[in-house]
Amino acid sequence: MAGFPFTPPVRKSWWARLPTLGKAALIGGAAVVLCCGGLATVGAIAGPPDPAPTTRAIGAAGEQSSADDATGSASPASESVAAAGDPSPTAEAPPTIEKRTVTETAKIPYTTRRINDSTLAKGTTKVTTHGVAGVKTLTYEVTLTNGVETGKKLVRTVITKAPVTQVTRVGTKAAKRCDPNYSGCVPIASDVDCAGGSGNGPAYVQGPVRVIGSDIYDLDRDGDGIACD
Repeated sequence: MAGFPFTPPVRKSWWARLPTLGKAALIGGAAVVLCCGGLATVGAIAGPPDPAPTTRAIGAAGEQSSADDATGSASPASESVAAAGDPSPTAEAPPTIEKRTVTETAKIPYTTRRINDSTLAKGTTKVTTHGVAGVKTLTYEVTLTNGVETGKKLVRTVITKAPVTQVTRVGTKAAKRCDPNYSGCVPIASDVDCAGGSGNGPAYVQGPVRVIGSDIYDLDRDGDGIACD
C-alpha cells in the first residue's frame, strides 16, 4: 500500500543455496587450507557478506512524488510553496473626491413696457427708452470624482449689471378727418360753423381757412375765397 515502507525480498547467497553435502565438502577443504595458513582463501570462498536489507521508505516517497508529477497533482508541501509565492489580492483604492468653486456669467433679458400717449396719433408707436440686457454672476460648487465632474450645485447668484426696461409709447389721439374742399382742416360733420360766430354747429372751425373747392358749409359769406376771416 502506498505510503508504507516496502522491504524487498533478500536474495540468498551461493552459500545459502548450497546443499548440505556440498557445504560439508567445502568445510573440509577449508580446514586443510587453514592448516596451511590460508585464512584469506576461506574468506574468498565464503564470499562477501550479503548486504543488509534496506527499506524503501524514501523510495516510496520518491515514487509518490513521481506519481504526483505524472498525474499533475501537487503534494501539500508544494501547494504551500505555491501559495506562498502567489501575490495576495489587493483591495481597490477608494475614489478621489474633490470639490471646486466655479463662477460663470449669464445674460439677464430686459423687459418691455408700453405706455399710452394721447399726444401721438392713434395707431402709432414710439420707443422712448431702448432695452439693455443685464449680467449676472453664478457661483457653483463642482464635485469631481477621480477627475470627472459628478455634481454641480448653484450656491450664489449676484446681479452685476441690472437690465434696462424698454419703454414704448402708444398713440391714442384720434386722427382728424378734414374736408377736402378747404385748405386747412375743416372737420367733416353734418354742419360746420366758424368758431365765435352765431352758428350752432355741431362742429366748428377756427379761421381763416381757404376755400379750394365747394363751400359746402357756407363759411365764405363774402365770397372772397377766405372763410371765417
